Amino acid sequence: MKYEDIKNLSNADLSSKLREERKMQTKLKFAHAVSTLENPSKIKETKKVIARLLTETNVRRINQIKEQE
Repeated sequence: MKYEDIKNLSNADLSSKLREERKMQTKLKFAHAVSTLENPSKIKETKKVIARLLTETNVRRINQIKEQE
């Protein structure tokens, strides 16, 4: 998921997508620990998506605080 797509998500969609990606990351890590994954780079991809989602969440939170001042 690209950052441009993430910017267009609503706050509710953003938080649900974050939860979904974290669950996916946990499943991938567990599957990789049990047996090798077909594509282990998916773990790295989900980590990057989570970071992008958290970045957008923090940007929105900072902008909301600035608007209140």
